[in-house]
Amino acid sequence: MANLKKILIIDDDVYIGNMLEEALINEGYQVLRAYSGTEALLVLSGAKPDLALLDLMLPGLNGEDILSEMKGIPVIVVSAKADVENKVDLLLGGAVDYVTKPFHIKELLARISVHLRNAESMGISSELTFGEIVLNTDSHAVKAGGRDVKLTRTEYAILKLLMQNPAQVVTKSLLLDRISEDTPDCTENSLKMHVSNLRKKLREADNRDYIEAVWGIGFKMRAE
Repeated sequence: MANLKKILIIDDDVYIGNMLEEALINEGYQVLRAYSGTEALLVLSGAKPDLALLDLMLPGLNGEDILSEMKGIPVIVVSAKADVENKVDLLLGGAVDYVTKPFHIKELLARISVHLRNAESMGISSELTFGEIVLNTDSHAVKAGGRDVKLTRTEYAILKLLMQNPAQVVTKSLLLDRISEDTPDCTENSLKMHVSNLRKKLREADNRDYIEAVWGIGFKMRAE
């Protein structure tokens, strides 16, 4: 039972929500429900669904407001709003798909199945890997060369961001901006020291230098 995929339905229309819930349970999914944007955030604070179906017209916080809070979860917008501009904005804003109401349940189930497969293959799973480093975003455990690496919150936040963007240089300002969500105790002056400590710990575990400084710009993962 533990491997059932969890799908969060965020819709204040009880009839549509019930229909979706019944169809999803018949397909073997676990279902979570939220009837407003505020309630959705409450559910998300205690559980991480594998995919969410999001209505836009919600009481309180609307669908656009909470989409930005749902990073790392594939979101299919299910809405009666059908204008193209709106669709484009939402897809750029992080949604993986847009289904217009009224919809065929079989089509929606097919799209759900496709996006769950994509999420697995793209690593919206809980593990990030680079070389011999494995970082688990659920447990915050990090291994390098098969050995556990004990990181501070700041070092973990830096490594996570670099591993999420393995092919590009992450600028210092972006690092400071993003990791402040995970850890408040990093400043421009201390960033270099945190990165230096992180490099040292990874080197001690796996005998390899995984992070390179790009002078004057920021840091990136070092390819073999």
